[in-house]
Amino acid sequence: MTAWRWRKKRRAENIPRRRLWRGVWLLCALAMVPLCFSKEGMDQKTRIEIIRGLLREMAVTKVGLPRGKRGVRLDAQGKLDKNGAQNELRANGLAMNPGSPAQITKIEFKEKSITVEVNGGGRTSKKWYQHIEVGMGDDTEPIAQQQQTAAFGSSITVDYGKPLPDLTVEQVKTLLSGVLDFSRHSPTVLYSPNVTPQVKEAIKNHNVIVGMDRDAVLSAKGSPDRRVREDKPDGSEIENWIYGLPPHVLYITFDGDQVVSVKQY
Repeated sequence: MTAWRWRKKRRAENIPRRRLWRGVWLLCALAMVPLCFSKEGMDQKTRIEIIRGLLREMAVTKVGLPRGKRGVRLDAQGKLDKNGAQNELRANGLAMNPGSPAQITKIEFKEKSITVEVNGGGRTSKKWYQHIEVGMGDDTEPIAQQQQTAAFGSSITVDYGKPLPDLTVEQVKTLLSGVLDFSRHSPTVLYSPNVTPQVKEAIKNHNVIVGMDRDAVLSAKGSPDRRVREDKPDGSEIENWIYGLPPHVLYITFDGDQVVSVKQY
């Protein structure tokens, strides 16, 4: 037998073996496909639905919320980290008392957590032009001397400790329910059995009277255009809710959770 015929015979004998190994490699590759393309974490569509469903949503705080960029933290079951919250309150001060109206103003997603900012968040901020300085050499001055804008909001972070699963808007509300009450902005639910006829009538007519609490004002007028806090000589704080623009402005002053003054200009 010639060498050429011998090689041809050997190749013919090896064809079944080659086909067997190709089949094995193909099966291994197909088995790896689900692992490579398995879904892990919250997808983009779900994130958009949560933002649409929660952004600008109104609620009422159940606990005191601190200033500062960290805020308070919840676990995957919605349980509040009380020690961390107390540390933030001591370090940065109180931003929102229990019973304060809270509007969700920003939602941020990370791989393992969701952060919800309320009332603008807890960080002080500057206007863009307050970062600009002009001058020559080392002698420069800011072009604007405005003070930093004080923060009157806070933030709540739900830390899953693992990639975020797909969640509905209602599931996110349930997670936040230990800190925020999403049902208390409805006057028909809240006030029918509890408040005086005068307050009920004021809410019905969208008016504000002395003696109302924050929930009642929120139900009557909605969220204010601005909030301004002032320190009293005894160390306590009063808060003004401001509706409208000059020359027609409504000033509502709170001492604690109660309206003590209503002025219409």
